[in-house]
Amino acid sequence: MDRAFRTAYNQSYTPDTFLEYRRRLEERSGPVEFPLAETPLFLSPELRDALAREARAIVQQLQSPDNLAKQQKAIPERVFAPGMDALPNTLQVDFALVEGANGNIEGRLVELQAFPSLYAIETLMAEAWRETLSTRPGLAGDWTCFLGGLGDAEAHELMRSTIVGDAAPEETVLVDIHPESQKTWPDFVATKRLFGVDTVCLTKLKKDGRTLLREKDGKWIPVRRFYNRVVFDELERKNVALPFSWRDELDLTWCSHPNWYWVWSKYSLPLLKHPWVPEARYVKDVDFESEDLSDLVLKPLFSFSGGGVVLDVTKEALRAIPESERGNYLLQRRFHYADAFRTPEGAPVKAEVRVMLLRPPGAADLVPLICLIRLSRGRMLGVDFNKGLNWVGGTVGLWRR
Repeated sequence: MDRAFRTAYNQSYTPDTFLEYRRRLEERSGPVEFPLAETPLFLSPELRDALAREARAIVQQLQSPDNLAKQQKAIPERVFAPGMDALPNTLQVDFALVEGANGNIEGRLVELQAFPSLYAIETLMAEAWRETLSTRPGLAGDWTCFLGGLGDAEAHELMRSTIVGDAAPEETVLVDIHPESQKTWPDFVATKRLFGVDTVCLTKLKKDGRTLLREKDGKWIPVRRFYNRVVFDELERKNVALPFSWRDELDLTWCSHPNWYWVWSKYSLPLLKHPWVPEARYVKDVDFESEDLSDLVLKPLFSFSGGGVVLDVTKEALRAIPESERGNYLLQRRFHYADAFRTPEGAPVKAEVRVMLLRPPGAADLVPLICLIRLSRGRMLGVDFNKGLNWVGGTVGLWRR
């Protein structure tokens, strides 16, 4: 972390700092229901660049022809959608911050997902923090959240061209299930504010041959591009009936194509060999009756937000998984979070950094753009493990230009 900025922030912090930030953010996004952290994470140039560099290195392994062929097996036949592109348009690489062998802070891969994340609201968070910090001693300056030296206009164009592609904004829709009830709704508002893209519930669409239509201002208009925010385990858990099948041939482009939800996911972790990637194996490949489980974590492959994760793995928990399902669970080597920083009161705070990458249609590579941050003082990241605690929740990585 950038210790100088952390020290300046902690020394100048008052509850009004956070209230000012929240006010500035919600003026842009509307009410935010998910937990907001009381601080940005001030990333040092060294750690910032290492996170972006190692995320790119992991992408290079993921997209090797051999790994791509193996990962295709993750896509269930029932939802195999036509028209899959050569690479996804979005990728999230989540690193826990740990203490490395040399004592410096570095990353350990927690999981990854070729799925959109909170690009728009993170952009607005950075703007709100920049304005808030301008009133704090020693913290005024040109703060940014954009990696690779991109200016605001360049970063906004990268996001716009990825999300909207060659379609017009009114032909593009952000799709989710009952979006108004999602905690990510502020990001949907931010996406409309920044890129002119409306949010539509999948169940409100209508199919006409190969075309999907949505209703706007009393008229049915064609949809040419999906900004696809549908989480499949939620869709199937709620047994939502859709007006189309994922297997349909449609006159539609995707950001990202739904097949990538399965292909680049926790399913990919056993294929990666990298110093920042802890050993991971499918449960079906582990002789767990004779193995020491004390340093392992159990994870379902296709759940979000830590759902189903078991920290204290037992043989009984593994036996309870039907043999036919053991290929859908992962045992990953445990690692220990470092204290990323301390609050003004001295409480240690852990952090995960999500390196958020984008690839506009037709581009050859995924580009790291933003560092989304999740702060925790509990045993795990997530609301359930941080109830009643402050200095936890979502925020953004910042640095001076």
